Amino acid sequence: MNKKKTFALLLVAALMLTGCGKIATLKNGEEVVAKMDGKSITAEDLYGELKKQGGAVTLTNMIDSFIVNKEIKTDEDAKAYADSQLSSYKKSYQSYGQDFNAALTSAGYTDEEEFKEELILEYKKNIVTENYVKDELTDDEIQKYYDDNIFGDIEARHILISPNTKEDMTDEEKEKAEKEAKKEAEDIIKKLDKGEKFADLAKKYSDDEGTASKGGKLTVTYGSVVDEFWDGVNDLKDGEYSKTPVKSEYGYHIIYRISQKEKPKLKDVKEDVIDKLTEEKINNDSTLQTKALMALRKKYNLEISDDELKKSYDNSINSALATNTKNSSN
Repeated sequence: MNKKKTFALLLVAALMLTGCGKIATLKNGEEVVAKMDGKSITAEDLYGELKKQGGAVTLTNMIDSFIVNKEIKTDEDAKAYADSQLSSYKKSYQSYGQDFNAALTSAGYTDEEEFKEELILEYKKNIVTENYVKDELTDDEIQKYYDDNIFGDIEARHILISPNTKEDMTDEEKEKAEKEAKKEAEDIIKKLDKGEKFADLAKKYSDDEGTASKGGKLTVTYGSVVDEFWDGVNDLKDGEYSKTPVKSEYGYHIIYRISQKEKPKLKDVKEDVIDKLTEEKINNDSTLQTKALMALRKKYNLEISDDELKKSYDNSINSALATNTKNSSN
């Protein structure tokens, strides 16, 4: 975890006058915040140094915290996200035998509640990014995604023959098990060719415990099965079964296609299409959150008056976009 102390908190802490327990009152930046024999440090001196040490990043975090909290209210979903993430962090640290509370303190957090506020802000930034992507979607993109990825559900049956492999097997033993599974699947297809019923064979031979007792019957939707299975069932006509076994990571499938429902109209699935397309874009482009927050700052008419901070801010944005673009292409 990165240090989360804000620039403002660091400044306040640094302005505490040694030995008097008071905070320096700033008027013109010339106030002395610390002194020793032969040297006095003013607020302006301190401000200049803090600017160099991550000032632009801290300033950006302060800006984003304000505008994101203005845009997105803290609701039960945000709190649930924070609780879930917190629990996940704790389990991760415990699994490595590390002290989570010590890690929080080291990262600059006062307690778990402060960390949860950071997690809630993370959740809100994700929502801001999703909203930005949705606003940028075009009708052509939505139509293309619908054409390429939305299909009517397919009613089918299948028989799965899984190779009897174990982790401690040699490569030769695993290869032998693969060949045996494929041969068994091919023999079942021969039984189908002779007129035996698909459902009966599924109950007798299929290794898919979830469907075997139902004669291998299942409803197939795009994205709910591995690509090899989807391609296999799509290549069949209603009433046809696989003439050769369909290989996937689970083993060898024999598929029987019963029927396919009519493809739903775009107006009925448009929101789902938008959600899936948005998720796909975010997963494939790590620059989108940076761009979303930049757009939000523009909406709030952000102006950075300090020239040095403005230059550092611009450099950090360009660096983030360049780094994220590189990562997205890898």
